Amino acid sequence: NHASPPPQTATVSRHKNKNANESLGYNKFVLPMAPMLTAISALMQSSGVTFGTSGARGLVTAMTDRVCYAYTVAFLQHLEQHGRCQPGAQVAIAGDLRSSTDRIMRAVACAVSDRGYMPVSCGHIPSPAVASFGLRHRIAAIMVTGSHIPDDRNGIKYNAPEGEILKSDEESIRNQSVLLPERFDAQGMLRDGTLPATQRQAARDYVHRYVDVFPREMLAGKRLGLYAHSAVGRDIIHEILEALGAHVTRLADSDVFIPVDTEAIRPEDIALAASWAKEYGFDALLSTDGDSDRPLIADEHGRWLRGDVAGILCAKQLGADVVVTPVSSNSAVEECKAFSQVIRTRIGSPFVIEAMLRACQGSAKRVVGYEANGGFLTSSPISAPRGLLPALPTRDAVIVHLSLLWASASSNRSLSAIVKDLPARFTWSDRLQNVPTQLSQGRLEELRRDGLPAIARQFEVFGPLSTVDWTDGMRMTFASGAVVHIRPSGNAPELRCYTEGASEDQARQWNAVALEIVGQWK
Repeated sequence: NHASPPPQTATVSRHKNKNANESLGYNKFVLPMAPMLTAISALMQSSGVTFGTSGARGLVTAMTDRVCYAYTVAFLQHLEQHGRCQPGAQVAIAGDLRSSTDRIMRAVACAVSDRGYMPVSCGHIPSPAVASFGLRHRIAAIMVTGSHIPDDRNGIKYNAPEGEILKSDEESIRNQSVLLPERFDAQGMLRDGTLPATQRQAARDYVHRYVDVFPREMLAGKRLGLYAHSAVGRDIIHEILEALGAHVTRLADSDVFIPVDTEAIRPEDIALAASWAKEYGFDALLSTDGDSDRPLIADEHGRWLRGDVAGILCAKQLGADVVVTPVSSNSAVEECKAFSQVIRTRIGSPFVIEAMLRACQGSAKRVVGYEANGGFLTSSPISAPRGLLPALPTRDAVIVHLSLLWASASSNRSLSAIVKDLPARFTWSDRLQNVPTQLSQGRLEELRRDGLPAIARQFEVFGPLSTVDWTDGMRMTFASGAVVHIRPSGNAPELRCYTEGASEDQARQWNAVALEIVGQWK
C-alpha cells in the first residue's frame, strides 16, 4: 500500500496532452526533491478528520490543504491498486457553498493533477450531479461538502468510476501511505495551486436527467415554493421545476451557509414553511440540505414530510419491488404492504448501497433505497413517463421532489391526502450537540453489557421493554408502541435520537423525554 516515489526530475509535464493542460490552466510544475511518506491512518488520528457515515468529515481548521491532498492521493492510489482507474484519466471535482469549500477543492485538484490525472472542475453543483457525471463517463468524482453540518466543518465525498465508495474502500484508503511534496507551509496550506476553469456539462446533464423523462407540462398549474437558503442545488432545482411547467417562487436565498438538517428540522424552518404556505397558497414547498442530496418537501399546509415518509411515497410512485432502508426508518414501509421485500441496514448510504447491490443480483426488477434523511437511491433503471431514468446509487433529492409531485398531479390529489394513505406511524428525530462520540459509544456499550433489565429501568417511562435492536446504536421497542432509537452521529459529535409513535405529537413528546434521559450521560 505504499506509493512509488515520483521520478527525481526537476520539471515534468503534468499530462501528455499539452493542449488539454493549457485549456485547464496548467502547464508545468516543479517536483519536490524530498517527498514525505505519510500514513493515512496516523494522519486521521492526528487531524481528527475521519470517515463517518458518508465520506471524510472534520473541523475546517483540521482539514488543512495537506490533509485533503493526502486523502485524495490515498483515494486514487486505492483505485489504482484495484485496477479501477489509471493516471491520465479525468477526475470530476465539485463542491457546496460553504466558506471553506473552494480552498479544499483547490487542494483536491492539486492532488489529482500531481498524481497524473486531469482535474475537471464541475463547479458548485449537487452531490448527486457530480456522482452521476462520474458514473456516466466512468471516471472518479469527488465532492467537497459537509452536507448539513455547520460551516465550521466540511468534508470530502469520494466516488469511484462505478459509484460511491463503500466501507471496504474506506478501510483500504485508511491503510494507504502517501508521498507528500514540500508544497505546504507550516500550517499545512499549499503555497501554490489553482482550480481549473469550471465546466458546466455536469450541471446540464443533471437537469436533462429529469426534464428529458418527465412530461414538460407535468407541473403545469402547480404553485411551488423553493426554500433556497444556501443549498448548492437551488438554481438547478429551480430550472428543473420551471422546465416541467411549475410556477416557482424563490424564498430566502442566503449568502451565508445555513446548516439545514433534513432529519432534525430547525424550529425556524418549521415556522417559515407554515407562514409561506399561508401567505402564498403553495401546492408544495421544496428544499434540500447543503449539498442537495437530501430532500425537504412540505404539503400545501406547510408541514414538512419526514424523509422516511417521503421515501416510502417515492418508492411506491416509482413501482419499486425491493426497498432497502436503514433500521432507523419509519416502520410504515413494512406495514403499507406495497413492496415484495424490505431490507434493513445500518445507517449510512454505503450500507444501503451494499444491500441494494446484493438485491440486484437476485430476481428483483426495481431496487431502490432511501434513508431517514430522505436521500433516495436507485440501483435499477426506473420507468418514468417519457423514458427510463438511469440508476443513480447515491443519495438524491430531486427524484423525491418530482415523484411526489408526479403522484399529486397524476391523481389530482393534494400531498396531504397522499400521505394519509400510509399507515399511521409517525417519526421524530432530534439530537444533542457537543456530545463526544467516544462518550456516547461508551455509555451504549455499558448498557449492552448490563442487559435488558438495566435498559428497561433507565427508560421505564415508556412502559415495558419488548425488544432491543443493536444493528446501529440502540433501537428499543416498547409494549406501548413507542420506538426509541439512540445512536452517536457518524459525522459530528452529536447524539441522535429517533422516536416513533401513533401520532406526530406523541413521537415528538417521546423524543423530548428520551433526549432528557440521555442528556444525563453528558
